[in-house]
Amino acid sequence: MNDEEKHKYRSAGWFGKRDKDGFVHRSWMRGWPTDVFDGRPVIGICNTWSELTPCNAHFRDLANVVKRGVWEAGGFPLEFPVTSTGETNMRPTAMLFRNLVSMDVEESIRANPIDGVVLMCGCDKTTPALVMGAASCDVPAIVVSGGPMLNGKFCGQDIGSGTAVWRFSEEVKAGVMSLERFMDAETSMSRSTGTCMVMGTASTMASIVEALGLTLPQSAAIPAVDSRRSVLAHLAGRRIVEMVRDDQRPSRILTREAFENAIRVSGAVGGSTNGVIHLLAIAGRVGINVTLDDWDRLGRDVPTLLDLMPSGRYLMEDFYYAGGLPAVIRAMGEHGLIHRDAVTANGRTIWENCQDAPNWNAEVIRPFDRPLIEQGGIAVLRGNLAPDGAVLKPSAASPRLMRHVGRAIVFESIEHYYERIADPDLDADENCVLVLKNCGPRGYPGMPEVGNLGLPPKVLQRGVTDMVRISDARMSGTAYGTVVLHVCPEATVGGTLALVRDGDLIELDVGARRLNLEVSEEELQRRRAAWRPPEPSMRGGYQELYLQHVQQANTGADFDFLRGCRGHAVPRESH
Repeated sequence: MNDEEKHKYRSAGWFGKRDKDGFVHRSWMRGWPTDVFDGRPVIGICNTWSELTPCNAHFRDLANVVKRGVWEAGGFPLEFPVTSTGETNMRPTAMLFRNLVSMDVEESIRANPIDGVVLMCGCDKTTPALVMGAASCDVPAIVVSGGPMLNGKFCGQDIGSGTAVWRFSEEVKAGVMSLERFMDAETSMSRSTGTCMVMGTASTMASIVEALGLTLPQSAAIPAVDSRRSVLAHLAGRRIVEMVRDDQRPSRILTREAFENAIRVSGAVGGSTNGVIHLLAIAGRVGINVTLDDWDRLGRDVPTLLDLMPSGRYLMEDFYYAGGLPAVIRAMGEHGLIHRDAVTANGRTIWENCQDAPNWNAEVIRPFDRPLIEQGGIAVLRGNLAPDGAVLKPSAASPRLMRHVGRAIVFESIEHYYERIADPDLDADENCVLVLKNCGPRGYPGMPEVGNLGLPPKVLQRGVTDMVRISDARMSGTAYGTVVLHVCPEATVGGTLALVRDGDLIELDVGARRLNLEVSEEELQRRRAAWRPPEPSMRGGYQELYLQHVQQANTGADFDFLRGCRGHAVPRESH
């Protein structure tokens, strides 16, 4: 290795100097052979392992596999932790901390001698948070997804994580399932480490980052405990060293075409509505103007090909055995729905990666002439109730409710909902529209996954399984139903949602992309004049920062001061 090669990497600003500063940086890192400081690219392993994040519980071992690949390729791997956002345990909601984790990632990379980074992503918010932080620095980066858990097994049937919980819980309320049987299912659902094995938010984001080109092919679907997951992590460790040598940074992968591919792929796999908000935030970090209208325009004519819960029948383990995401991308590319020349992390185009991908099971990955849903994607609704947009997932909704007018039953907060929903005197039937307020980015705060409101028990007991539900909240990607989400502007900042009252008529027309409150403008003006914003639940600390700077869902709910790429300049020396 010549002198020019030794000093071309960012880490040379720390380890490459023959002076006092170089002495300090190298000497405190002892325990490594001297030659590791002699011009090897330093690869950061950004790890979200935590025992409080069960989906990522195998990341200690997976990170060690990545390191093997880095060493083989001539790199110097150094692992570092960042905050781990586990969806199942964090309160009030993991989404409150997505932007915080992105700051943790960005500043950890910027402050340290890191030439390239491997992003260890798993549970829902870890994927967008790590990609957002790395994109803001624009050092070479590759994602290693942790993979989904094994299929759930209960009473001889496959059950999906999350999806089965929502279904069984409603069956208990309806008197169809006993509480004892419900509790028996608890140990049958999560049979291994890994993320939810339905097309929830974690699998949606794993599919999106593969479609964006930030991973190696097949990253999204390999089960967490499959040996091929370790092989892929090993290869990613090798590849990131090559990416550093080639200066293949996120800004060269995350092009407009890559984002359009990701939007269409999300539609084809029946992706979670959470993918909308996260992809908008990632695009904002690299300065690509992706909007809600792009989601509607690009996804509207994309058929949902993947027959996977919560929209369909199968689970992520079946998806991988059927051919995984490359098989879906091949089908899309053959019908003109993919920008074939988009470059990916392995240096090849997305079409070079997927053009020969086999489909081993046409029931799981359906052909174009027999899709699960002819028009999948995400429907973006507008009207006086959502002037800046709201979203609905057609593949998870009931066809009979896609055009509907109903009487509003209003819940001012999630606490109000819990107080009121089981009241036997609640004036509710299957034609009503359940409306939840003050659960948006600023309202909760953090925009929790409470939008898929459970139905009133008195309605469930009549055999009704779906009603129109509207809120400024999010919905778990594992959930289903005719649920309108991310209403913008949210109620807490004075959006029209704040003005809805019991008995108001609401019109939903998904085909026309319309969501209207059938109340006169004069009456809305009277209500608006009397409206007062709710008091924040907490003042000071991180939540205060969040409330001051979080943007609305239609632009990704990022902090206003984090949008845009700030590059990876070496900070001023302190010695």
